[in-house]
Amino acid sequence: MSMWTGLHMTARAAHGIHVSSRFIHKHTRLCTRWSRNISTGRPVQNDFFKDLENQFKAFREKAVDAMPGSDWTPFEKNRSLPPERADIVIVGGGVVGWSIAYWLKQKEMIRDGVRVLVVERDPTYSQASTVLSAGGIRQQFSLPENIHLSMASADFMRNINEHLSVLNDDPVDLQFNHSGYLFLASEKVAHIMEENYNTQRYAGAKVALLSPTQLKEKCPWINTDGVVLASYGLENEGWFDPWMLLNAFRRKAISMGVYQCFGEVTGFRYTTNTMTTAEGDKVDFRRIKYANVQMPNSLEYQPVECAIVVNAAGALSGKVAEMMGIGLGPKDTIAGIPLPVEPRKRFIYVVHCPNGPGLDSPFLVDYSGVYFRREGLGGNYIAGMSPEESLGSGLHYLQPHQEEEPETNNLEVDHQFFQKIWPHLAHRVPAFECLKVTSAWAGFYDYNTFDQNGIVGMHPLVNNMFFATGFSGHGLQHSPAVGRAMAELILDGGFKTLDLSAFSFKRIMTNEPMLERNIV
Repeated sequence: MSMWTGLHMTARAAHGIHVSSRFIHKHTRLCTRWSRNISTGRPVQNDFFKDLENQFKAFREKAVDAMPGSDWTPFEKNRSLPPERADIVIVGGGVVGWSIAYWLKQKEMIRDGVRVLVVERDPTYSQASTVLSAGGIRQQFSLPENIHLSMASADFMRNINEHLSVLNDDPVDLQFNHSGYLFLASEKVAHIMEENYNTQRYAGAKVALLSPTQLKEKCPWINTDGVVLASYGLENEGWFDPWMLLNAFRRKAISMGVYQCFGEVTGFRYTTNTMTTAEGDKVDFRRIKYANVQMPNSLEYQPVECAIVVNAAGALSGKVAEMMGIGLGPKDTIAGIPLPVEPRKRFIYVVHCPNGPGLDSPFLVDYSGVYFRREGLGGNYIAGMSPEESLGSGLHYLQPHQEEEPETNNLEVDHQFFQKIWPHLAHRVPAFECLKVTSAWAGFYDYNTFDQNGIVGMHPLVNNMFFATGFSGHGLQHSPAVGRAMAELILDGGFKTLDLSAFSFKRIMTNEPMLERNIV
């Protein structure tokens, strides 16, 4: 008998119709139990509408995903894979790559008007050159282009929260120390320092030359033996936390719609058009159609259809260029000219010296090639030295002796190398005679063997591969300005704010190096 029949029988009993007491008692209990469950109807009603709303929400999301141009698919996707299509693929998720991604989104005319993908091979960033650097920024270069890059980047960092702040996130704090750079010159290279000083002042940099007496007054802890001239940066110089800058660019770019993928670009699919010159020589022009991205620790890979590829792979950018045949063509042809960028390992040592220079000590670069700066508080410093150069003082004309370059197949530290650094440190700062090495690390420069300067722009034979690499140790400090310049070149068709055309691949083709004499 149904529940409604029970209710009806109870009603009949109330009107005097004969029904057994046992029957009435049984169905009264049943009705009471049922009425207690549905007395208000609210829990059932609320659950019903909540479930209905969730189904409508899921339906709306699927409807949007199924619109033309979306990535919707009826098959389950691996969320770690990159998207199947991107307008611009940036190979390398270091600070230069993320700066380019940020500026591309900053310049787009409409939201999601430019789909940008950044591919980084190291998910932990434990081997990234950006975070393993000394974190310095200076204006004391010999080339006007490098000076202007430093000035523009310093201005960006000074107002970083106007550019890279993200709603509801903490403000960016680069932990910028404005203690400046101090270069020392011997009699042999003092004239070069004066020439650089004139170039820097003409470009607008605030730099001062100091005599040995003035140097001693400013830094009483220094030994001026052998120093003929010193150059000190008065503003926009010092050091900061590299990871904070990289993560700020990355966080902001992702908030603006940039796609991030941890994987490795292992090759490209491209089309080839062959043309014949007036002399009868055949020239192949290539255009990238797909970038193959392989997932870490997996055989799975995703081809990404793209219109432009930016090679910002740092120390590995030479290998990325080879994937497109750059440098593998016949000798004495453009196709046979490689991208002259290779990894160079540099060691940084952390030392403790309780009686060392105080809180106002600058980033000092000795003419021996040795450098040091303060690291936090409590008498800690970092120090290093590039392999021996033919000329010292950070005023270099020639490349390091190749036999002195350490192996680049790992990031192991040569602790014996510090024995070459310590005598120079102790000679220049007597307090460093008593110090203790507490730790050390190694990192890679994206070293441009041609002229130790950045390579910025498009390759002449691969007309949709752009370079932003080869900065030889100053990519971190120039990353804000380089990123903006690359975005202008890609989206506007040319440089607008800073003219970096002198850093194009053309100078390598014509064998016209732009030598930077202040390499640290």
